[in-house]
Amino acid sequence: MESVTDILAKFSPITLEEMSAVKLMNRIDTKYLACRTRLPEILGHLQENYFVQENVGKRIAHYNTLYYDTPDAQMYVAHHDRKLTRQKLRARIYCDTGAAFCEIKNKNNKKRTKKKRIPIKIGQFGNMLDYTEARTFVTEKLHYEVSSLIPQVENEFDRITLVNKGRTERLTIDSNIRFVNRHTGQSAEVPDLVIIELKQDGNIPSFFKQVLLDLRIKPKRISKYCLGTALTNPNVKANRFKIKIRYINKLSQNI
Repeated sequence: MESVTDILAKFSPITLEEMSAVKLMNRIDTKYLACRTRLPEILGHLQENYFVQENVGKRIAHYNTLYYDTPDAQMYVAHHDRKLTRQKLRARIYCDTGAAFCEIKNKNNKKRTKKKRIPIKIGQFGNMLDYTEARTFVTEKLHYEVSSLIPQVENEFDRITLVNKGRTERLTIDSNIRFVNRHTGQSAEVPDLVIIELKQDGNIPSFFKQVLLDLRIKPKRISKYCLGTALTNPNVKANRFKIKIRYINKLSQNI
């Protein structure tokens, strides 16, 4: 079977500028989990119907993200306890371009995700709340006391971004996922896991959904922040994530 790099080379490219019309900052997300060995098969079904994002000559981008939370991880607990309305705060570096952002993700009780962000400097990645602009932004948009927030889980991953040729949806495909918990000092990685996220304005028909249905890959809810926290912080409750972690381990064993 061809490599991921070889298959991506056959996709028509789309630039960051052309992507601006498909940002989908207010959207419905559907996530899927797969073993990395299935990625060439999945991509092979998509190349006629999707563009691949290309930037600085690369079709696989590297991301570095740092999630902030309270010392007792209240944002994590809200997700664990299945609160329908919840928030996450993160700093993110797009390593290939050098762009960095302070981002807030809001999930509402209608299962819509709305993302708000402002640019920051790369040097503010680990201490962005010490700076007026980010601190003001977070104070206005986040339902947590800013002074209570600390860096919690850092992660790195590689991302492929696809856009359907109708430009109504985006796919992000994350792999080589690694975590470091800045609070506990523990680290973990899930190198054989691929997290695929379909981002749409609404729950509408999708060629991609049909592809995964045909491949018998079902939707599976997951949060990289919650996964990283559960794997690297033994002090938090993780009962509702244990089944998912066992499922991920089973995927890895099927290589």
